[in-house]
Amino acid sequence: MSAVLVIAEHRGGVVRPVTREIVAAALAVREGLGARVEVAIIGARPDVLVPALSLEGVDELLLVPAPIEEFQPECYAAIGAALIAARRPRLVLIPHSVDGISYAPAIGATGSHGYASDVFALRCDGEDLVATRSAYREKVRVELDFPGRETVVLTVRPGSFPPASRPGGVPATTLEVPVGPMNSEHRGYIEPDAGGDVDVGAAEFLLAVGRGIGDRATAEEAAMLAGRMGATLACSRPVVDAGWLPKSRQIGQSGRTATNCRLYLALGISGAVQHLAGMKHVETIIAVNRDPDAAIFGVARVGVVADAAELVAELRALFP
Repeated sequence: MSAVLVIAEHRGGVVRPVTREIVAAALAVREGLGARVEVAIIGARPDVLVPALSLEGVDELLLVPAPIEEFQPECYAAIGAALIAARRPRLVLIPHSVDGISYAPAIGATGSHGYASDVFALRCDGEDLVATRSAYREKVRVELDFPGRETVVLTVRPGSFPPASRPGGVPATTLEVPVGPMNSEHRGYIEPDAGGDVDVGAAEFLLAVGRGIGDRATAEEAAMLAGRMGATLACSRPVVDAGWLPKSRQIGQSGRTATNCRLYLALGISGAVQHLAGMKHVETIIAVNRDPDAAIFGVARVGVVADAAELVAELRALFP
């Protein structure tokens, strides 16, 4: 039986949430591919992460000891290539993250495998795998297949699949994989300075503003409104690029993920794929946009076609 191989991502001894998301992606296509699901854990002590990745539907955990305490791209590239040679998976899934994109292309190229990056949907067409990604600055969606490729390597966009969460009893196998000399060394992580700002990823109620609010003054009005409504202010990338709000408030692929959010009020946000990656999983999304065809309405539970700036003014009157 063929396999879908997931390469786990972890940092500081903790599995990163995107790993469980790509496990879910693997589970979504396993039946169509007639494949097992295997999760590889690479690191100095891979056994420590076994409880976090013993998830229902996973057939086997592959523990790969490596001479690194934290992520190192050359090491992951070498081990990933060796795992493909040893296990011959039909599909390899890697997070489309800062870590993942630094080694996944090398695995795809050196092995002449099928390869695509930033994939946000997967399906099977008969026995063929079809991956979906965007192109032309997110204006179109492209479906890719991989004729004649025995193995396909994909990086998967965070937020594209709901994370696998149900625990299960999963057997673990230790694999010794030789690692050659490395030309770089991990010296530590420098976390970005939040500037004393709040953690938007942890908030339960987010009031998020986009370019459709019009200007900095309305952004400031929205900030006061959020405080009076008991919400945490967030935004899309264009608002940060315009300098209206700090980067720490950004939700989306290049910002934060609304991990704990239960109510998301989106004002003047069009719904670009990058922004949706950070919030489309929220249970209750209320979207306000003057464009009736805005993509944000595709994920919203409640949609209002209206001018977001005018609505901010009206809500300020209701929450003096």
